Amino acid sequence: MASIVIQPSGKVVECKGNDTVLMALEKAGYALPNNCRAGACGECKVKVLSGQFDQGMVLDMALSAEERREGCGLMCMAKPISEEMVIEWGTADARPKLFPPREGALFVVVDRRELAARVLELTLRPVGKPIRYWPGQYVTLGDERAGISQRAYSISNAPRPDGELVLQVARVEDGVTSRWVHDTVQTGDSVKVNGAYGTFIGDPSVETPVLCLAAGTGLAPILDLAEAALRRGYKKRVDLVFSAKTVEDVYGQGIMAWWRAKHRNFDYKVTLTREEREGYLHGRIDALLPSMYPDLSKHSLFIAGSPEFVDACVVAAKALGAQDDMVHKEGFFEQQQTIGKGGHRS
Repeated sequence: MASIVIQPSGKVVECKGNDTVLMALEKAGYALPNNCRAGACGECKVKVLSGQFDQGMVLDMALSAEERREGCGLMCMAKPISEEMVIEWGTADARPKLFPPREGALFVVVDRRELAARVLELTLRPVGKPIRYWPGQYVTLGDERAGISQRAYSISNAPRPDGELVLQVARVEDGVTSRWVHDTVQTGDSVKVNGAYGTFIGDPSVETPVLCLAAGTGLAPILDLAEAALRRGYKKRVDLVFSAKTVEDVYGQGIMAWWRAKHRNFDYKVTLTREEREGYLHGRIDALLPSMYPDLSKHSLFIAGSPEFVDACVVAAKALGAQDDMVHKEGFFEQQQTIGKGGHRS
């Protein structure tokens, strides 16, 4: 068993068995940023101050040769091979923020329904102890005994007393796991879930206007965050803008309309990028932002969707005054379809 020392806080975390550094940190409750969990996105990159580790298979685009020479590593794949490994990450307090994730939690599919042309919603109810999570996090789902790799899907509902999880799965034609969910998994089936993971959670203590931007099944974590905020009586404005290609790809309008009727501080808009329809906006969110929200300097932003969508929205938001520490993003990396565990929308 190796020890992971987090600097500058000096906190020590034990890394057991075959765990990666990221897994060890999560089990101790530390919210190291991560996304793909497969060495593809670079979100979990930190500088290793001392100690040896096996980096495993990672993509050059996520960790360059120069970054390796500088001592950086991707903690989602790194496994310590010395008794102590010191990393540079976090703040002086490094307070735990996450619930430790669980592996192999048993759930039963209690409902499944089609939300849009390619989006299926599963409702999972725990057989035993529920998974604890922060709104905005994700779990992994699959059946490795049947050759179905674990893939990551954001939880779309705020935490509930019965522990139910609602997942929204987009069908990807070359995605083995998404086709398994759409074509094989039925109501009454038992499935195993790992998690919760991810740091797309923001700071619950912040009291600012909130703007949520989502495309495709990026709407799932956004719905989770919005529901949690409204349920706890959040007083500031909460606005949501959802981008879809066509009307057939739009979903979630029922619950968003209900929130708008029930909560005076909530509103939503839907924009279509490939057709024009009455009652909908038309165009990409990043192009529409300046006319809709000319000043974002005091907003907390939550942005979820493809990496291209997220990057474009971040650039547009920062041009309107959005502050770096108030912008929270969740990009779904398509590379995850082919490189192993992890991977939204595959």
